[in-house]
Amino acid sequence: MKKTKSRAKLLTLIAVLLCVISGIGASFVQTSGAQVEVKDMRWETPSGKMMSALLYVPKSATENNQAPGIVTSHGWYNNREMQDLNFVEYSRRGYVVMSIDMYGHGNSEAVKPTEWEQRGTGMYDAVELMADLPYVNTENIGITGHSNGARAANWSIDVDNQKENPLISSVLLVGHDADYTNPQNENYYNKYGGRDVGIVAAQYDEFFFRTQQEDGSFTKPRNYINTDNAQSFLHFGASPTDYTDERESYTMYEQEIQGTEASRVIYNPAQTHPWNHFSGHVVYNSLNFFESSLGAPDPIHSGNQIWQWKALFNFIGLVGFVMFLVSFCKLLLFTKLFSSLRASSPSQPSILISNQQKAWFWGGLFVSAVFSGLSYLWLFNWTTAIRPSFFPQSYTFYVGMWAAINGLFAIGVILLSRIVTPKEERSSLKDIGVTIQPKSLGKTILLALIVCVATYSLVFLSDYLFKTDYRLWVLGVKSFTPDKLVIALKYLPFFILFFVANSIAINCFNYVWIGKKEWINTLFVALFNVLGVLVIFVIQYSTFFITGEVFFSNVSAIVGIWLTTFLVILPGAAIVSRKIFRVTLNPYLGGLIYAIMVTVISVTNTLTQI
Repeated sequence: MKKTKSRAKLLTLIAVLLCVISGIGASFVQTSGAQVEVKDMRWETPSGKMMSALLYVPKSATENNQAPGIVTSHGWYNNREMQDLNFVEYSRRGYVVMSIDMYGHGNSEAVKPTEWEQRGTGMYDAVELMADLPYVNTENIGITGHSNGARAANWSIDVDNQKENPLISSVLLVGHDADYTNPQNENYYNKYGGRDVGIVAAQYDEFFFRTQQEDGSFTKPRNYINTDNAQSFLHFGASPTDYTDERESYTMYEQEIQGTEASRVIYNPAQTHPWNHFSGHVVYNSLNFFESSLGAPDPIHSGNQIWQWKALFNFIGLVGFVMFLVSFCKLLLFTKLFSSLRASSPSQPSILISNQQKAWFWGGLFVSAVFSGLSYLWLFNWTTAIRPSFFPQSYTFYVGMWAAINGLFAIGVILLSRIVTPKEERSSLKDIGVTIQPKSLGKTILLALIVCVATYSLVFLSDYLFKTDYRLWVLGVKSFTPDKLVIALKYLPFFILFFVANSIAINCFNYVWIGKKEWINTLFVALFNVLGVLVIFVIQYSTFFITGEVFFSNVSAIVGIWLTTFLVILPGAAIVSRKIFRVTLNPYLGGLIYAIMVTVISVTNTLTQI
């Protein structure tokens, strides 16, 4: 045990060091070596709502040397930090960049769905603020967004078109259609006027760039460039009957509109929808677009990109975060208060003796994996239809219900296996750690809370000192406002039910010898934890890349995208709970810690509605 304590202390220090390296490194990248000032903004908008944004101001931008401004936005169920590839590269080239939290996301105030369109879900509020900054050239303000952020850009153009002096001169829509036809008469039209406009239309976009044909079928996004919508856009809103030439991707077309030289371009990367905001190819084209449209104050070749280094440092922080979670928990087990939760000796796998035991072990893993995958698909439409207003986040309600139902299923499998297993072959619940005394349970809950608060303090410290967080692509651990804790408490029971039941199943009933190495069991239970959704993911996207359409078309394509985070979270649950169980023989501690963490991560990285 002395060796375990020393190792826990060392790993805790390494984890803190990784988080420090992450913060310093990510900050150095996003400030271009201290050449860009980063400001965390909160302000009340003309809509009467509180809005949040990160503002990146290059030192070269001054009142006497005004720079172009770009407002950039994340997509639905994301937050401002998801735009790091844009705000790093744009600000590095001298643009003033504002990366917003749309209303209902991140630290911005939630609004009713009927209010989303009115001010571009907050984007136009940000444009107006950008125009008031003394170091921004109001003649050169661009907007861009991914997915719903691009829809917010379209809505912002509607608002801007009503202004006597429009503010927006350039628009790049990433992962969302342009508005091609007039909603009043359905004729093709040029909504964007003399502005420069570009579209990033992924060939495997799950949602957009499809046109309904006369027989009711839809074109595939990989054929988008050949559709009337795309061609009309490249012909500045002309009807297909008014032109004969066919225009191409990656070519910028220019035309004089109302005395202004305007441009149109479409980029067609062979990517999926979420891939757009983690793509050097998309960054390359967006830099070229804005340099052509707004002019880059500090031109740097578009292929010269450093945002990937910030992503690497963010990932290092994520590794340190998880490492601290486990090692700090183990370290606290050697304090006087929590020493009673520590096992006298490390746990050891049991041996499967009979064929019946082996059948229940492998069968239980397989059936649980199948149920996990199928229930993930079944529940989406149902939870969308029944979600009570008490639960303000549809994403978290969906995955929470899915988690709870799978937790109940795991409990059912455990109970059934206990019933059919002969008494002489069953271990007592006390011996395998299922039984726990009330005093120990109380200490378990207290320890779980302390570990979670201490671990998340690293995130808040990184945000305070460096304006950074910990993330990998769509999986993010970020600071948050206090109201998110109230929301998290509503969903926490769902996740506790799953992750505690999952920990009990993995550590009390499925911790057995497989081969000659103990870690092989951990590998297998981690694999089966994620196997069901992994199969769904593979089927969905292999079909998509082969045929051009997703396989599971009877549910929203977003369920495939949401799977991405669980490909990491679910195997992680098995590994984290196993590491804690080995020194405690307590399945509840690891399950509670992981449930709290996943709940907070889920609640702080999605859309909140009122």
